[in-house]
Amino acid sequence: MQNWRSRFRKKKMEYLKMYDLIIIGGGPAGMTAALYAARADLNVLLLERGVVGGQVINTYEVDNYPGFPKINGAELMMHFSEHVEQQPVEIRYEEVTDVELGETIKCVRTYNGEYEARAILYCAGASPKPLGVPGEDTYRGRGVSYCATCDGAFFRGRTVAVVGGGDTAAEDAAYLARACKQVYVLVRKPYMRAAASLQRKLKELENVTIMYETVVREVQGDGTFVNGVDIIRAGQEETLALDGVFAAIGIVPETGLLKGKVDTCTQGFIATDEYMMTSIPGVFAAGDVVQKVLRQIITAAADGAVAVTGVLRYFDL
Repeated sequence: MQNWRSRFRKKKMEYLKMYDLIIIGGGPAGMTAALYAARADLNVLLLERGVVGGQVINTYEVDNYPGFPKINGAELMMHFSEHVEQQPVEIRYEEVTDVELGETIKCVRTYNGEYEARAILYCAGASPKPLGVPGEDTYRGRGVSYCATCDGAFFRGRTVAVVGGGDTAAEDAAYLARACKQVYVLVRKPYMRAAASLQRKLKELENVTIMYETVVREVQGDGTFVNGVDIIRAGQEETLALDGVFAAIGIVPETGLLKGKVDTCTQGFIATDEYMMTSIPGVFAAGDVVQKVLRQIITAAADGAVAVTGVLRYFDL
């Protein structure tokens, strides 16, 4: 029986297409890696569960990617995609359900089947971090949002709050100020971490109020929709009347498929070496999913390029 199974497996392998590299995730890191890998004559498969572009497609305006000043995030990713599509890269829109990290052959399973490769590059990105307060789950999608460009239009003429003090929070607040009556920016610390240019832009907007040393304790609602948040501001408790709350306090890496299989660092981000290789030989990671000091489109793209250099080194090419 075992010999029959072995022969069946061998026969099946003859029909399975073997790739040099399978890239999981079609954001800036994954698409850049696909481009570099194709130009290095590697046989590449790119798997994306949704649409290529990652979180960038939800960014209203990108003003820090060289050569493309003040470009819409979706438009920038369209340029990425068009460039990749000019290369001999196989792209499949399938959700990966499991990965098997063998010593020489890696297997990637989707709902449609399985694919094998000599190396894997994991670029699954990250998701917005929840506030973790009472009422958040209750009103998720009913006033609680994690994407200003996705949901901002629903709050035209209304009062909303953006929770966070980084670049994303500042960008979201500026975007929402275009349509909302009033935008509060709730910052935990006595200062914002956002770029100085973004902070200046916010302070120039008459309908934006920045509230420092402010912590959200609970999201309130009328049973159907958000109507306010309980906050502690400079040590004092108060309730802020609102129609919507936008969380922008960070991200959580999408590491589920590799959990327990590769080494991770702070907050679950994947640990890599200088060539973006994980603790498992032949398994690489890039973009927002890895431990790094700066998460931007340009650094994700750089990660993808470096990872392919690591793959070629791993192949001894």
